[in-house]
Parts: sequence; C-alpha cells; structure tokens
Amino acid sequence: MKKTSTRLADGRELIYYDLRDDTVRDAVDRRPLERTVTTSEVRRDPLLGDSVAIASHRQGRTYHPPADECPLCPSQGERLSEIPDSSYDAVVFENRFPSLAGDSGRCEVVCFTSDHNASFADLTEEQARLVLDAWTDRTSELSHLPSVEQVFCFENRGAEIGVTLGHPHGQIYAYPFTTPRTALMLRSLAAHKEATGGENLFDAVLESELAGERIVLEGEHWVAFVPYAAHWPYEVHLYPKRRVPDLLGLDEEARTEFPKVYLELLRRFDRIFGENEPSTPYIAGWHQAPFGQLEEFEGVNRDDFALHLELFTIRRTSGKLKFLAGSESGMNVFINDIRPEAAAQRLREVASS
Repeated sequence: MKKTSTRLADGRELIYYDLRDDTVRDAVDRRPLERTVTTSEVRRDPLLGDSVAIASHRQGRTYHPPADECPLCPSQGERLSEIPDSSYDAVVFENRFPSLAGDSGRCEVVCFTSDHNASFADLTEEQARLVLDAWTDRTSELSHLPSVEQVFCFENRGAEIGVTLGHPHGQIYAYPFTTPRTALMLRSLAAHKEATGGENLFDAVLESELAGERIVLEGEHWVAFVPYAAHWPYEVHLYPKRRVPDLLGLDEEARTEFPKVYLELLRRFDRIFGENEPSTPYIAGWHQAPFGQLEEFEGVNRDDFALHLELFTIRRTSGKLKFLAGSESGMNVFINDIRPEAAAQRLREVASS
C-alpha cells in the first residue's frame, strides 16, 4: 500500500491509498472553494448522560446528485469533484459537512473504489484488503488527535438507510467521548469480570456462539454469527477468533483472511431476499476499544475489549422495512420480527445460491 496525503482547495486533508507503490498523486484541486466553516458542537444530556452532536451546517450538504455530478467520482476534464485525480484505488478525505469537527472530533469519508456503480461486495479481495489497511491507518492517525477518544469506521448502504450519495463509500467518525453503545458493553464487561473472578465476557460470548446454531460462516481466523439477542431482522457479528481491542491489533494472518470472509458475508446479504431485491440496504460498523481513559469502568482495560464488526439490514422481508417506532425509538427496547436462529439458517442457505 502506498499512502499519499494532500490538501483540497479549502484546506481539508485528502489521502490516496494505492495498490501500486509507483503511483504518483500530484493532481491539484482546481475548484474555487472557500475555507469550510462548521458549527459543530457536542451537548451532553443531563438526564440520559449521553451526548448529542449539533451540526446545523449539514442542512446544506449534497443530496442525491445525478451520477454525472457525483462528488465522489474522480475528476474528469472540467467536471471537478472532491477527488482531484482522474482515478483512484481508495481515498479518504475530511468531510465537507462534518457532524464533528475541531474540538468536537473529526469526520472523514472513505471511498472504496472509483467505480460509481459498484458496491463493497463487488470489490476484489485485493481491493477489500486495501480498504482494511486504510481503516487501520486512519484509526491509528485519528487516535493521536487530542480531541479524539473513540474511532468508528462504518458504511451506510442504500437509500432506505438514508444514504444521499450513491457512490460506494463509508465514513469514519472520531468521537471526543466514549459512545453510549460502547459504554454499555464496557459496563457489562466490568460486571461480568467481577462476577466471574476475571472471565472475559467477549470470550464467553464467542465460545458460546461457536458451540451453537447461529454460526453463518467460519474461517481459520474469523467467525460470523447471528447474536442470541439480535436487535435487527438480519444481523451478523463478525469477530476475529483472537481477541484484539482494535484494528491495529490484527495480525497478518487475520488481515489476509478478512477480505474473503467479509466479501462472502456481504454477498450473502445481497441474496437474502431473492433476485428481485439484490441490493440489501445495510449498516456495517467496526466496534473498537476507546483510546481514552476507562476509569469509570472499574477493572476493565483496553485489552479486555474485543474488536468486532456488526452488520445489519433494516429490511425484514421482501418489500418491507423494519421501522424503529414507539418501543424502539421511545424506550430503546427492540422488537425483532425474525428469530435469530431462522436468520442464521437463511444466511447459510444462500451460500450456494
């Protein structure tokens, strides 16, 4: 992998990740852009104890542009985009309309390929490995920013999810706090460790799932399963078999196997609902240990956390979506329409389709 960092016309950082070491990236952003001005701030809810990002400037962000005006495609002639060069393998840049900025963190866009009509599942194993390396590199770089406590690499795919740009891409949020979902995991981790005299909860969950009926696919270094208490109709968690706290901890063997396992998982997702609905909308996100202090989670350190990816779709059956209504949105109590065991069975069935 070759990494080349440059600046866009408004001062934002852009980084090319290339498969070839001899690739030269010297294209200049020719757009007449003024410096980006953001109004991001983080407010803490005194009752719930969580944080909300207020980012009113995002109302003006690009919304469903035609394909020939996509800002994530390479620049061609006088059609200028966020990527100055005429081609790329993978690229990361600071979001022009960030939810978090400055002392409130940072938001980046990750373009998986220059092919506008592709998806992550269409990538080759070599391309998917390049994206994994880009995620890892950005996790490392962002973790050193003084305002950053946790790094979240994720992909939203499909208009049903709320995606406003059709180009295959994901995002990276560098939060200035430990996210509520991660805090819940850490509290459960601490409680389990105390109650069992030191047993790791992630290890216990993984051991239980490996012995159960909800395994979707398994490699030498990775395993994917539908969790016992899945929140979503089709939800899969992908774990490395050797516990590590973040992407930086993966060894070369796990990195090499990841593309094959993850691409197969995504392709199975696209076959869940049959040929009439081949592009399953989904959210996929890496859960990594926070880089900040963990004093409030007594007895827990970063190495106790287990890196894993959570993948789920909001589609519950053909032509029908799972909406978060009163119980889910109002009280955070999920109601799943599909038994996790049935979801796992379906994901195993489509392996040979």
